[in-house]
Amino acid sequence: MHAVTTIKMIYPQNFEAKIGFDDIRRLLRERCLSTLGKGMVDAMMVSANATAISLWLEQTREFRRIQAEADDFPLQYFLDVRDAVKRIRLENTHFEEDELFDLRRSLQTINDIVRFLSRDVDDAAEGEAKPLYPALYALTLDVQTFPQIAQAIDRILDKYGHIRDNASPTLLDIRRELRKAEGLVTKTLYGILRSAQSEGLVDKDATPTLRDGRLVIPVSPGLKRRINGIVHDESATGKTVFIEPAEVVEANNRIRSLESDERHEIIRILTVFTDSVRPHAQAILDSYQFLATIDFIRAKAEWANATKGVEPALVARPHIDWIQARHPLLQMSLEKQGKTVVPLDMTLDANRHVLIISGPNAGGKSVCLKTVGLLQYMLQCGLSIPVADRSKAGVFDDIMIDIGDEQSLENDLSTYSSHLLNMKNMMKQAGAASLILIDEFGTGTEPQIGGAIAEAVLENLCSKGVWGVITTHYQNLKHFADTHEGVANGAMLYDRKGMKALFQLSIGRPGSSFAIEIARNIGLPEDVIRHASDIVGSDYIQSDKYLQDIVRDKRYWEAKRQSIHQKEKELERQMAKYEDDARDLDARRREILAKAKAEAQELLGESNRRIENAIREIKEQQAEKEETKRIREELKDFKTEVNDIDTKAMDEKIARKIEQIKQRKERHAKHQSQKEEQRRKAAESLRQAALKEDKKSGKAQLEVGDTVRIKGLKTIGRIESLDGKMATVIFGDMRTKMKADRLEWTAPEQKVGDVATRLQAYSVSRTTRETIDTHKASFKQDLDVRGMRGDEALSAVQYFIDDAILVGMQRVRILHGKGNGILRQLIRQYLGSVPNVTRYADEHVQFGGAGITVVDL
Repeated sequence: MHAVTTIKMIYPQNFEAKIGFDDIRRLLRERCLSTLGKGMVDAMMVSANATAISLWLEQTREFRRIQAEADDFPLQYFLDVRDAVKRIRLENTHFEEDELFDLRRSLQTINDIVRFLSRDVDDAAEGEAKPLYPALYALTLDVQTFPQIAQAIDRILDKYGHIRDNASPTLLDIRRELRKAEGLVTKTLYGILRSAQSEGLVDKDATPTLRDGRLVIPVSPGLKRRINGIVHDESATGKTVFIEPAEVVEANNRIRSLESDERHEIIRILTVFTDSVRPHAQAILDSYQFLATIDFIRAKAEWANATKGVEPALVARPHIDWIQARHPLLQMSLEKQGKTVVPLDMTLDANRHVLIISGPNAGGKSVCLKTVGLLQYMLQCGLSIPVADRSKAGVFDDIMIDIGDEQSLENDLSTYSSHLLNMKNMMKQAGAASLILIDEFGTGTEPQIGGAIAEAVLENLCSKGVWGVITTHYQNLKHFADTHEGVANGAMLYDRKGMKALFQLSIGRPGSSFAIEIARNIGLPEDVIRHASDIVGSDYIQSDKYLQDIVRDKRYWEAKRQSIHQKEKELERQMAKYEDDARDLDARRREILAKAKAEAQELLGESNRRIENAIREIKEQQAEKEETKRIREELKDFKTEVNDIDTKAMDEKIARKIEQIKQRKERHAKHQSQKEEQRRKAAESLRQAALKEDKKSGKAQLEVGDTVRIKGLKTIGRIESLDGKMATVIFGDMRTKMKADRLEWTAPEQKVGDVATRLQAYSVSRTTRETIDTHKASFKQDLDVRGMRGDEALSAVQYFIDDAILVGMQRVRILHGKGNGILRQLIRQYLGSVPNVTRYADEHVQFGGAGITVVDL
């Protein structure tokens, strides 16, 4: 994904440490889900290709959209099986069970991600489909998903990642024989144990145990010769020896032989499967590269969310126009302390491509410099940066930095010599697309000559058209910025009255070092301060004072300008609101008037009909023509009056009408709210009645399509199919298979109101389904309550059994230990009261015996 480019750095070994990018890389690694993404973080390189950077930023932007819009993106199994896949490319190698299980789950995740990103949305304008997330969708185009391999694995492994008994006929026969042999050994061993206990050779509470895979009996050392057998081990205290009775030695040997046969058959099955996968090894590795890329993009999205970063508009040339830029590491550190970082606005463009920042010590100059270097480096690595949305950014071919003390005993370099060496390399390599970052330019030697050399170097760099940010205390460099085109002064502001740094960057004027004020605030003797002022000269002191006053006044008028600007924006917003309201009122007035005129026209039409009838009657009665003419003239005058209604005179009536409409809407909303409340109460009453009716109802024989629930629970589902004593039931969106005698018939759902209003005894929301899926994925069949008090253990068992029923588990185990048997008895009393528990008993002696209770559900 990330390729090495032409970016050059003065410090190839410690450049990232200088600007803090090594910490960014570490924090990104922490946000990855697996070693897949962590490897991508380690391999991440900076680029000068604007097209590639834009693509990386778009991928991050799209994944952030997924995080905000979708809650079903597959993130379950980001498992790295690449080493195993590389290993099996060699002949006569095979996957192990756990590797095969990880391969199955991670291939499913790859398949689910490809399917998610391939979902299309209809484009109404063009009448064609396009992906919702184009940049991420493009990553899926060459990715293979291997559904046949996943199905083949499912035929070999069960849902817990163990080899199935029916993975091959031979394995099935071996395991049947193994279970028979184990049962015979257990039966024989228990007979010997009871006999030994009756003779007093073994403690009454002793039980068989395993040593080196063989079942043995614990015996006191003084009595070991009383039992014919082989001593396999002794306890750490030497008070117990473990004897394998002679009667079961041969049977145990048979078990070991069968276990060896079982292992050989499993290896054969895995080898055959691996041989079928080997031709696809490279394609599988490519698919895992896709999974690694998704993990990496997700980590970048998480990082962007954590730092409130954005993906700024990018141009394919050097350019910096950052608004409210923040150093991400400083921001995170201050947030932990309950503080906020002071943002800075940074602009470098064609007219001002070099910025010289001055100001007091500990005023934030170096932080400002490192912020520029870190954010630009992050951006060209494809990471979101913490700036405001309206910010714009460009791309540089070279990033060169000179920060800190680089003296070297090995190379015989002083601090100043190392700085000069860096300046030499910059002048040699820098060009019109280079970004240089220099901290405390010119320091390390005699100030006058140091300042002169710094000015000469700066002039050389400016002649090459470089871009850069430089911090300094030298006055000649401040003057240089005022007299050279493309170079600007900047100042880190300082509160002269409160004597504290403000950490704000102001571009346009140089800053003062505030040396006299800081010395006086620290408590340096006044006579020493006066003597220093005399040495440097009154002109310098006065010019520095004028500079401070200019900065102070600039800050004051800038604040005024910002205040006026905000008030103007608020005034414009209010005016726009009033204009919108006026337009809305005028539109409503016209609408009401149009309606009134229409009613008047209707009334006029009715009047015309009546008048025509009157005229007809007049004619029929032979009235005079003058009378008829008079009636028509009056009608015409009435029509003219209706058309010439003065709309302004009706404004008051319209206002009253609007108020009436508003009151009518409020009354309607209140009425609707009351109706909704009554409907809700009625639905609740019907639901309770339905539940009561369900309890009274029953059905002897269950059939396909019946509405049922699990005995003892309120979960309601529908029978999809019946197979003898087993039933497949759908609960909401979840399908499960269980014994039919665990189900009882219940009345179907009742309906209230329209189709959209339903009374459901049970429904499964997406959140609930996700919770159930999470329980299924993380549920373990064993519960260990050893060491708990009785009430704690009983509570844990209750939750455990409920979860087992919820996820459809058929058998679980509870580890309670042997001890005095109190905990065992308490747990079994509870299990006997649970309707869904069909059986509980001791575990096989080979796997724990009386210390474990096996529960069938």
